[in-house]
Amino acid sequence: MKRVTSIGGIFFKCEDVERQKTWYERHLGLPMSPYGTTFEWVHADGSSKKGSTTWAPFAKNTKYFDPSAKEFMINYQVENLEWLVEQLKADGVTVIDAIEKSDYGSFVHILDPEGNKIELWEPAEKGGAEDCDDISK
Repeated sequence: MKRVTSIGGIFFKCEDVERQKTWYERHLGLPMSPYGTTFEWVHADGSSKKGSTTWAPFAKNTKYFDPSAKEFMINYQVENLEWLVEQLKADGVTVIDAIEKSDYGSFVHILDPEGNKIELWEPAEKGGAEDCDDISK
């Protein structure tokens, strides 16, 4: 069974979220929303299934990356999050929180061996990152 199917998001801390978004929009043409930008794509397996990857700067003092002290967090899209969490627990992986369900999917956070916080996301059938609230605080 597949575990990770794609990168769902790249999140990083910065001193000035609005300045970062403005710079990336102006110089690199990334269209910005309150949470960053979303790249939409179609799966390479020949299906018409769509996916998305979110790019989002976060405030330097965000607690969202805790307990990791790192300046970044990667979100991976997965299939069957509940099954995957059970497999990870059985393998001794640190699962930080319970699965959280929302309109745009289900999330859970884990730590890799070096203390990097990883967000696992199983997208909802409808919706996606473009439906998220401002997550960059």
